Formats: sequence, structure tokens, C-alpha cells
Amino acid sequence: MSEAAEKLKFRVGGMDCAACVTKIENAVSRLPGVGEVGVSLPTGTMTVTRSGEIAKGAIERQVKALGYQIAPAKSAVSLAAAHHHADHDHRRDHDHDHAEHSHDHHEHAGHGEVIDGPWWKTRKALLTFISAGALLVAYLAGQLFPSIGHWAFLLALVVGLIPVARRALVAGMTGTPFSIETLMTIAAVGAVFIGATEEAATVVLLFLIGELLEGVAAGRARASIRGLADLVPKLALVEQDGGTAEVPAAELAVGAIILVRPGDRIAADGVIVDGSSAIDEAPVTGESVPRTRSVGDDVFAGTINADAVLRVRVTAAAADNTIARVVRLVEEAQESKAPTERFIDKFSKYYTPGVLVVGALVAILPPLLASQPWDEWIYKGLAILLIGCPCALVISTPAAIAAGLSAGARRGLLLKGGTVLEQLRRVDTVALDKTGTLTEGKPQVTDIVGIGRSEAQVLSLAAALETGSSHPLAVAVIARATADKAFVPPAVGAKAVPGKGVTGQVGGEELFLASPKAAEERVPFDADLRDRIGALNDAGKTVSVLLVGAEVAGLLAVRDEPRADAALGIDRLDEEAVRTVMLTGDNERTARAIGADLGIEVRAGLLPEDKQRIVRELQQQGRVVAKVGDGINDAPALAAADIGIAMGGGTDVALETADAAILHGRVADIANMIGLSKATMGNIAQNITVALGLKAVFLVTTVIGVTGLWPAILADTGATVLVTLNAMRLLAWKGK
Repeated sequence: MSEAAEKLKFRVGGMDCAACVTKIENAVSRLPGVGEVGVSLPTGTMTVTRSGEIAKGAIERQVKALGYQIAPAKSAVSLAAAHHHADHDHRRDHDHDHAEHSHDHHEHAGHGEVIDGPWWKTRKALLTFISAGALLVAYLAGQLFPSIGHWAFLLALVVGLIPVARRALVAGMTGTPFSIETLMTIAAVGAVFIGATEEAATVVLLFLIGELLEGVAAGRARASIRGLADLVPKLALVEQDGGTAEVPAAELAVGAIILVRPGDRIAADGVIVDGSSAIDEAPVTGESVPRTRSVGDDVFAGTINADAVLRVRVTAAAADNTIARVVRLVEEAQESKAPTERFIDKFSKYYTPGVLVVGALVAILPPLLASQPWDEWIYKGLAILLIGCPCALVISTPAAIAAGLSAGARRGLLLKGGTVLEQLRRVDTVALDKTGTLTEGKPQVTDIVGIGRSEAQVLSLAAALETGSSHPLAVAVIARATADKAFVPPAVGAKAVPGKGVTGQVGGEELFLASPKAAEERVPFDADLRDRIGALNDAGKTVSVLLVGAEVAGLLAVRDEPRADAALGIDRLDEEAVRTVMLTGDNERTARAIGADLGIEVRAGLLPEDKQRIVRELQQQGRVVAKVGDGINDAPALAAADIGIAMGGGTDVALETADAAILHGRVADIANMIGLSKATMGNIAQNITVALGLKAVFLVTTVIGVTGLWPAILADTGATVLVTLNAMRLLAWKGK
């Protein structure tokens, strides 16, 4: 039996916190035939490893019973692999079990509920709306016909409570006895016995609203790694029998020769067998300036060929190319990340049993030991359960989190869910990518050196040659010419010399703008010129030499410059006592130069897997690591970090793998994000103090018999209003 058939993958909808993960894992792992269960909250997936026969549809039934939606999943990688294995499948199909399972999957996908639909179509939302409606009807009915008021509220209570009670029951039977749902259910049922149906119905509705608020805020960002697979072109031009044919990239065999035209993305990992061209590797390695590659050099899938036609020999099948490896690293990292337990769940783990024990003792001890009347003390015991019912508590966290998430979103800080917001305050190390995160991500002309001509002329002539080219160096030169309002004369016959530079004529003179190496082949350099070029290179700049005829007219130096607020952003993090380190795929020289400007520790020349490894090493030293990046090469590290933060207009992949995103691309916003988390958690602490304080007071007065149920319920409702208002203060959060 193949590896693929041993692991079943599902998409699960409706999870919004770590308690959900625990419930599902506990429940599914009890089924016969199930080995391991891994539920991933960020991707909304569940992977089940089989240890024996699993009854058809058993997993789906178990998950649905808990109140979540489920459908079979196919990951980006397994899709590529499925293409790849298509021919093996026929042989395996007679294996009854495999056939059975694939059939089972198709059947279930059809009538699942909305997993990724709009929030108001989800089951949770419908439940909340129905429950609110029922409560309103009950209130009106009670006003018009006082005699039926009690029954109307009872009906409203049942509407809201059934799903909660069902979840509590299933969770209890599958190994999670003390959930918040359990407490809600016991309190509500107790309330009916002592005639406090209105309060109970209200409490249940508030609970549903709190859950919904949080679900909406968390559901904003769940689309997983689909963007990654789209980087590799779907079709490739393969040389066959003297001609070329279009073949799906997923079916490319190792050893095939593919033709890559200028402007195309390369369809597979391979080695150049013919041609020489500048290749833009920024999407995969993070190199900020295109590199010249020629015969014998390796190229990666998903990188862009800029100048000339290349013939490439394929060295890795689609399922093993660079991008597929990155996707796999990301998926594995996301699945292995243990979901952090949400604060409220940790709390209810101790709080729920605590309240139940106190309530039971109050109901039983006085009558038994002091021969007090039973009915009075049972009433008091149930009253304690209702008072203890953590309504204000349950609302305090989601309300504060929802307010914190909205406040962040208004400032361009997007966080995927409450867990991220709770975790951020613990971050003590921030690893930043260089290209596109600390820097703008587009090269700029930093120095113009006039040698045979004036600086203004050097810029004008270079811009004349580069006009109309979309090469990043050309874009930089033209941008500088525009900024300096330089006169750009028309050039005649300007054309790229693949792998060397650009030639053309301006005003009858022969020009050549080229790399120092290519220029020196035509014109000898003196020691002084070599030193100047060396000095610019040491500052991490890429130098181009402009030749006019047989003389060196001047030099242009280009570098991807730091963002305007990069230094400030790093200082901010230092003030918060957060350690910073730069991880980049760019070359050592450039990275060191920029690192020195910003005063940050530097690790350069890294591949995607190296970045991920360094993040894991930092975590093993007991650090809580946030990784900030914007490219595909950052995705594995973003997924492995405690918190992955995507920068500004980064690639979709980075945005989808990350836990949070900084839309405006300001480095200072990283410190702001940590600040927002601290503010939110502070707010939650205040809310819990208020709610628990009031509860404690009324607990005592109820036991002594000073107050009955109503004042206690009113106090709890009052506390609920107070904590909600307090949470709303977060909406005004500005950041620095």
C-alpha cells in the first residue's frame, strides 16, 4: 500500500481556536483504525494516519457530530504528485480499499456545508440569528400574554442551547469534559429548574454572539498555499523530434530539453545547455538584482528569464522542484506547529470544574451537616452555577480580540485570528528578510561617477540606451533620470547583448553599458578605476560601466536601498528589548553593507530551507520568533516561526503562509503589532478582573442569603456590558 493511501487529508471548517483542535483530535483519534491525527488551525486541515481499516465515513460522522464541517482535501503538492502518479493508479485501483476510499471522498464532497463561504452563511451565524430571533419573540410574547412568558423563554433557550449542549456532550464523550460549553449547559438547565429561564436564554445568546464575533475575525484569512503552485507555469515547450511541443509542466521527465523564451517563467529545475541570459531569481532566492546565467549553470522553477532564449535540461520532476519543495516545507511546518492554547480555554479548564464543585458543595453540605432545608440550598447551589456561568468572561476575550483585530486592520495590520494577537506579545526575536522587507525590493541608482564625461551626461546616455527595457537595472536608471529631470536623447539600434549589457548609438557615437567584466574585455581599466569599482562593490552595489567608443565615460552603481523607516523600525524593536536578525538569500557583500547601515545582525546567502532551519534553531534556544518576509523564499520560515508576518505588497504566497500582514510595508509597524498585542491582553486582564470581582461579591451574598438570583444575574449582565465597553476602547488604539 502506498504512502499516499496511508495518510488521509481533510479540510475542516468552523474551527476558531485551539480548543476546537483538541476536541477534534481527541474525538477522531478514538476511532478504530486511526493511528495519528494532526489538525492544523492556520490551514484548516486535518491529516489522519491510518493504522488499520477505518469504517467508511466514520471520520466525517465524528467531526460533524462535534459541529464542524468536513470535506476531503487535496494539497497543492499532492495535486502535482497525482499528475505524476496518474499511470500507477490504474494498477492500484483493483486494491479494493483504495477504490473504496476514493469513492467515499467524492460522495462526501458534494453535500458538505460552506467551508469557505461568507461568515453570515456559516452555521454559527445562522444559529446566533435564530437564537436572537427566538429571544425577541419570547420577550414580545411575554409582554402581550404574561401567562405564557415562561414557556416562550424556555423555547428560546432550547433553540440556542441544543447545539451548545450537543457540542458539550460529544466533546465530553470524546475526552474533553470541561469545555466552556459544558458549564453553559449545566447552568442553563439548572436555571430552568429554579425558574430563571429569561436569564438563561440571554446568557446562551451572549455566548453565541461572543463565539461568532471571534469566528468572523478569524475567518478573514484562511486561503492556504494555493498561490505557490501558480508560480510554476502550467505548460512547457519541449524539444521533440526536431520540433517543439507544449507539454504540461507536471509531466516533464528528467532529462527532457525545454525551450525558455525571454519573459517566460522557467517551468522546471534544470541546467542550461545552450544560451546565456539574465535571470530574475527574486521570487525564489530573494536576490535583488538579476544574475547572468550561462551554459552549465543551474536554474530554478518559477524564476523569470529576462533576455535571451535558453535551452534547459530538466533535472527534477515537478513533484521535486524548488517550488514543490518549498510548498512541502510550508505544509509540514504548519502541521507540526502545535496550536497555542487560547487564554479563555486554559481558563475554563480550571474555572469550569471549580464552579461545579462549589455549586455542588453549597447545595449538599448545609442540608447534610446542619440539617437545613434541602430546597433552599439546592436553589442556592443552582444560583451559584448561574452566577458562575462565565458570560462576561466568555464575552470579554472575544470582544477585546475582535476590537484589537479591527483596530489593527484600520492601521494596515492584518492578523489572522485571536491566537496570533494573543501570541505576539511574547515575541522576543524578530528575523527579517532583506529584499522587499528591510529594503524597497527594487534597485535604485545610488552613485553616478563621471570619468570621461560629466555625471549628467553619463546618466543621460545610460538612460537613452535603457529606454523601453523592463530589466530591473534599466528601470532603476530611467527612474533616476526622470527624478533628476535629465535630458534623454534618442538612441539608435539599442539592443541587449545577452549576459553582458546593452549597446546602441547616440548622436553617432557607439555606446556600451555593461558589467565591469564585459567592459574590460573591450577597454583596459587602470588601477584607479578598478579600486573605485571595488569600493562600490564592497558597499553591496552592482556596478555598470558606460563606454563611449573606446573610452570609459563613467560608472553607475545600483543597490536595493533600505526603506525610509527601516532604521527607525529596528530601533523601536530594540526599545521593546526584542532581538533582531537579518536572514537573506542575497550575497554576503550586499547584505553586510545594508546590515551595517541599519545596525542589525546578518546571515546571508541562505536558501529557503536554511531560513527555516535558523528559525528553528532560535526556537530551540527557547526564543519566541517572529519572521518577517515577503517572498516565496520566506514561506517555509514564515510557517515555522511562532508568528509569520508578511510585508506589504509581497507575493500571495508569503501573505497566505503568514499569520499576520503589514499592508503599508512599514518596518516600524512590527513593533506596533507587538504593542497592539500587549494592549489587547492588558484589556482582557482588566475585563476578567471586573467580571470575577463582581462574581465573587455576589457568590458570597447569595450564600449568606442577602441577594437572590436576579441581582446576581443583573450584575453579570452589567459586567458583560462593562467588559464590552472596555473592549471597545481598543478601537481607538493608534500605535506610535
